[in-house]
Amino acid sequence: MNFPIKSLCRWALILAAMWLAGCTTYVQTQVTAFSDWSGSDATRTYAFARQGEQQNSIEQTTYETLVANELSKYNFRQVNDSSARYSVALAYSVRGDMVTVRQPVYYDPWPMYGPYGRPFWGPWGGWGPYGPWGPTGYVDQSYPVYIHALQIRMTDRQNGREVYKVTAVNSTGDASLYQAMPYLTRSALADFPLGNGTVRTVTLPVDKNGGISNETAAAPPSASKTVD
Repeated sequence: MNFPIKSLCRWALILAAMWLAGCTTYVQTQVTAFSDWSGSDATRTYAFARQGEQQNSIEQTTYETLVANELSKYNFRQVNDSSARYSVALAYSVRGDMVTVRQPVYYDPWPMYGPYGRPFWGPWGGWGPYGPWGPTGYVDQSYPVYIHALQIRMTDRQNGREVYKVTAVNSTGDASLYQAMPYLTRSALADFPLGNGTVRTVTLPVDKNGGISNETAAAPPSASKTVD
């Protein structure tokens, strides 16, 4: 699978460090698109192309369903190979890495306990969680992270010309590509078709059960795109 993986993985590891530094309710995905798209609604028929071990893969079928659901939002219709104007090919991967996060260490010598051994002025004592002087030092903690990637390629079957290619990469502490795929597909196909050479960050909120939330996300940086 030919991803621009080095630069995208570097970006994903930076986000992973931010993710590990504190609790997050969002998944951020880096999206890169190349486009020569000129199709109309009348010609938006497609069939999935499979290669090698994808031929009889249940995993492949599962991911194709997710992609098909997103494409249907843009008037694409999945048809038989013989009737399809476009061929849609998927490539995907997951790989493990380690990220190191520097974390502060705090010590409070005067916890100021109240009666019955209970802390006075809240659970952290009179000085709060950081003691009267702030952090006394720092320690490096290493954590495993997993970089997930999805690439979607559209080819015009009439002339074999590639008309759209989009790559989505994100990283989380979960090794499951299946869990990451809804974020990858939704991010990759948001605002189809993107302009040629577009690079952006798509931010998707996570609901309390770990799925994609339908709530409006907080406003991201200007270079980012938030999908509701």
